[in-house]
Amino acid sequence: MILIRGVTLFDGVKITEKPLDILIDGEKVVKIAPSLAVEGAEEIDGTGKILCPGFIDIHVHVREPGFEWREDLESCSMAAAAGGYSTVVAMPNTEPAIDSAPLVDFVARKGASLKGARILPSGCVTRERKGHLIAELGKMTAAGAAFFTDDGSPVSTSQILKTALYYTRDLGVRIMEHPEETSLTSGGQVNEGLASSVSGLKGVPASAEYIDVVRGIALSRDTGSPIHFTHVSTALAMDAIRRAKKEGLRVSCDVTAHHLSLDENHVLVSKFDALYKVNPPLRSKADVKALWEALGDGTVDALITDHAPWHNDEKDLPFQEAPFGIASLECSVAVIMDTWLKLGRPVSLERMLQLFTSGPASLLPARWGHLGRIEEGALADLTLLDLEESRDVDISSWNSKGKNCPWKGEILTGWPVMSMIRGSVFKKEI
Repeated sequence: MILIRGVTLFDGVKITEKPLDILIDGEKVVKIAPSLAVEGAEEIDGTGKILCPGFIDIHVHVREPGFEWREDLESCSMAAAAGGYSTVVAMPNTEPAIDSAPLVDFVARKGASLKGARILPSGCVTRERKGHLIAELGKMTAAGAAFFTDDGSPVSTSQILKTALYYTRDLGVRIMEHPEETSLTSGGQVNEGLASSVSGLKGVPASAEYIDVVRGIALSRDTGSPIHFTHVSTALAMDAIRRAKKEGLRVSCDVTAHHLSLDENHVLVSKFDALYKVNPPLRSKADVKALWEALGDGTVDALITDHAPWHNDEKDLPFQEAPFGIASLECSVAVIMDTWLKLGRPVSLERMLQLFTSGPASLLPARWGHLGRIEEGALADLTLLDLEESRDVDISSWNSKGKNCPWKGEILTGWPVMSMIRGSVFKKEI
């Protein structure tokens, strides 16, 4: 048994006013009370810290199968737990692409048996992620798919997306759309605006994201099926999602740590360091402000990393030649909380914590509906957060194979200091 003493409890919805003790026995939370005395229990001092449901990241690039030198299921699981996450969802743009029940089953089985965070599989919308034929969505649902997505690319045609939405309406698994109109973004390197004007590099316009979001909203309206937009980065697209929600449509979205904390000026000031090259690109300061406003008003449903690990040799190239992506699983919570603190806490703490926990949990299939909350009898997936903990981003100690992190060496405040998965405290391996 494990007894966590004197914590401020966030149960997935609200923060308690007075400190509580939490008793864990096996994989379950068995007792929550102001003061507990349990002989023989291992005690953890939670004074001054916030105990939350285990954090959930619904958008992670694990790279296995096919690109294990960048990341694999085991290293990703350990990195996620070290970063405060108990559950992450693996994207299917691997080699081979996760487009069939056996491949979904492979990730699901291995992802459930790892030492760190559990890894849930997503499946492709189209076969081989090529955009021509719809994959076997029903069979992948039965095998454990948490989302369907062709992430890295949008679903290729409106007809295929509409048909997929019809299929998934009764499957209980959401389509996760990568919002991008590729005819406008081909060859794009940076945000269309200040960064493209100063650099001369081809820009990626906000309209490209907006157009695909509007397409998805229209098709969700037609089919009555939910759709989730991932790594939304612009005020324009966010406003369309806000309006769709007010209309009552089953539309949801997430935002990354880097789009909340960085903007296109970082590309310029860094003299085009490829560590700042991401897709969608880092946007304007006005877009960043709009994303924070969307966190506060309920438009955003989840915070993600879009963790995209690369080997150093692959990322250490001139900006135009380098691949897109940031590795951030082990520092993303601190990046977001540090930014939140520096901005003067523009969103309530309860709302911020919901976006790491009950928000993303609500987007998962019903089989994972027990995640994202703390109550007696619930699974003991827990994250202990210390808003006063300050330390540097030390990539040399990371469990992730990916070190392509623009925050390396920065001192951040607001770190997860303990992760618990299924009642077991995660021990970081260095």
